[in-house]
Amino acid sequence: MDGKDYVIGVDIGTQSTKALLVDCAGAIVAQHARGYQVDTPQPLWAEQWPDVWYQAVLECVAQVVRQSGLRAEQIKALCVSSLYGGSGIPVDADMRPLHPCLIWMDRRATAEVEWIRQTLDLERLYDITGNSVDSYYGYTKMLWLRRQRPEVWRRTRQFLPPNSYINYLLCGEVAVDHSSAGNIGGVYDMRGRRWSLEMLQRLGIPAAMMPARLVDSSEVVGGLLPALAQRLGLLAGTPIVAGGVDAAVATFAAGVSGAGQHVAMIGTSMCWGYINQRVDARHGLISMPHVHNGGADLYVFGGAIAAGASVSWFRDAFCQADVDAARALGHADPHRLMEDNAAKVPAGADGVLFLPYLMGERSPIWDAKASGAFVGLSLYHSRAHLYRAVLEGVTFALKHNIDAGAKGAQSLDDKLIVVGGAAHSDLWMQIIADVTGYPVYTIAENVEAALGAALLAALGTGLVTPRAARRGWITLVPRAVPDAAAGAVYRRGFALYRELYPALKPIMHGLQAAPAQGAEQPAPL
Repeated sequence: MDGKDYVIGVDIGTQSTKALLVDCAGAIVAQHARGYQVDTPQPLWAEQWPDVWYQAVLECVAQVVRQSGLRAEQIKALCVSSLYGGSGIPVDADMRPLHPCLIWMDRRATAEVEWIRQTLDLERLYDITGNSVDSYYGYTKMLWLRRQRPEVWRRTRQFLPPNSYINYLLCGEVAVDHSSAGNIGGVYDMRGRRWSLEMLQRLGIPAAMMPARLVDSSEVVGGLLPALAQRLGLLAGTPIVAGGVDAAVATFAAGVSGAGQHVAMIGTSMCWGYINQRVDARHGLISMPHVHNGGADLYVFGGAIAAGASVSWFRDAFCQADVDAARALGHADPHRLMEDNAAKVPAGADGVLFLPYLMGERSPIWDAKASGAFVGLSLYHSRAHLYRAVLEGVTFALKHNIDAGAKGAQSLDDKLIVVGGAAHSDLWMQIIADVTGYPVYTIAENVEAALGAALLAALGTGLVTPRAARRGWITLVPRAVPDAAAGAVYRRGFALYRELYPALKPIMHGLQAAPAQGAEQPAPL
């Protein structure tokens, strides 16, 4: 076996975990993934027990080591990136989880949001944290646990983001990276790069519940525990690097490290973001310290909650015929047939619009009570029209975020990089180019956040220089250029899309005014 050094990057996603073993030039030697589901016990609830993630991480790491055939001493570091964990995992004094993690997708904390809006000085909140108020943010979900799960709250020692909790299990050390801390929202001082004691006090969250050790995403948290080393095929003491929030890590993997560069990560959700040195929460976007050069740079992003989730929902609810046909043809992916049919439908889906607010919506509308809608249906329209409308609707949500983000960006490059599962779709890449007006590039390696985590592992252990890390480990591939005729259609469609939400908002809220039968009732704040 050669004498090169190798690292492992792991990405814990909403629906699967993936691990990569790569050399120090980013060449992939082995990869493995394990899928799982989100628990949705009530409408707008989304939670996961952390043991699901931990078992997936152990399996994926052990598999890539086994596949590689490398000696343990050749593998120099491991780094974990993860989904935004919302509330984080409440753990007791023995570091045992007390409750499922209320993940980014969860929207249950509506009463807490109203309490914050009525009680706190919102301008002060925006100024300190660089973020707004919405049930997306973890601090609102913490308050839900305080109100609805008082027995959990009484026993909670700390809240840990997903990657921080997994790192603790791997190395026995507790630390939170700055991207994960900032993404919690209202408890982190964005300028000071520390927990905000003022906001914690105003919110009634004990400062002791926030882990004291805050670290850069490329910092070594600790060494792999001996009890796990043999199981994973690694050396005891192998450095465990902090990692960070997956959207920022995927952006880092794409070589985005300077002002103007911007990336859309479209998986279960959609995150469009760019690098900046300041933020204005009033623009309606989310901000956190970036995973590289985080002392100076912010990752500022906007996002739709249900991007790929809208596609999956439509497939599962309406496309069983395509699923069966794909199986009969020996295709593993029914989306190929769905896309072939949708490609025959003209831009604009013959007058059908889709609002992708299937779990409420994040930026820039910030409305947990927003809901999805098809508008413009007639007897003429087919399943193919609706599927194209779904792709177009999610892309309109992307443009809505780009327009909001442009208000605070120093500049935006004349190309858009797209990463995530959506990049598999040629049709969707063309729609994105036509709607946004940007030439679209994707990544040849197709591994984004896990590769970014591996790059952080190499950076944190000195195997690559900061300058080399800024270039990333990816190859950009041109995928689509804007079509003028389609662009004209989409400009009109986007204008109507922007009018739909304000017009339908009273109806959306009215439909959710009464709790569903069996739904949990609010406790007093």
